[in-house]
Amino acid sequence: MADETSVWDDLSSLPADPPKMREICNTCRRPATVCWCAFLPASPLDTQCRVIILQHPAEQRRCLATVPMLALGLAPGKCLIFRGKRFPQVRHEGLEEILEAPNSILVYPSNNAVTLEELPPVSETTGPYNFILIDGTWPQAKAIYHSTPLLHKLRQIKLVTGNTSEYVIRTQPTDGCLSTLETVAEVLAVIERNSYIKSKLLQPMIALCDFQLDHGAVTHQSTEFRIKNDTYPKQIGKRLSKLLKRATVLD
Repeated sequence: MADETSVWDDLSSLPADPPKMREICNTCRRPATVCWCAFLPASPLDTQCRVIILQHPAEQRRCLATVPMLALGLAPGKCLIFRGKRFPQVRHEGLEEILEAPNSILVYPSNNAVTLEELPPVSETTGPYNFILIDGTWPQAKAIYHSTPLLHKLRQIKLVTGNTSEYVIRTQPTDGCLSTLETVAEVLAVIERNSYIKSKLLQPMIALCDFQLDHGAVTHQSTEFRIKNDTYPKQIGKRLSKLLKRATVLD
């Protein structure tokens, strides 16, 4: 009986109100202490080209995603986001027309893709491009590509920059892989001949990485780097082994 009374005494001493939750930014939905909104362009960038993101549903739930930075960094209507595992679906209003438009370009490293530099800049075309990107992990992106026949008919480009991703708080498959935000920033800067676009779009991502590192996060080396240096904890599967061999050949 004494033990029961002690338990009730302990419970009665608990505060009646729920614990205070961390303040959340209404714009980026990040905790206020690590909000990156102050690093967005003062005015959303009104680029000539549009960016269309085909996003895997799992990517929307990631708290460290870069697509929200892209959506807020570009002017209204310049970044369209469609979510799903295959495209287009009935709910994807207007997407089929975009995928069938002659000025639509898929940014995807297929065997038929040409390098970004081989695509004429906007100043030499009759109209701006629609750049289509798949947002997800590499297996998710491949699954979306293979389940969407309309994507196979598009002109396709790939980035061959040799740059290492500055998104150091998330692991990339290989050293040359970039986040969705970095890819868009590079493509727009090159095609529109405007390096200002790249520098401004990347500021929130760089700030986010700094915030996370200051709060205990660690920098992530690519899976390729860790395997080459014997620090990768998992057994390499056939898909990853094939990808890394291809990357080595390209180097």
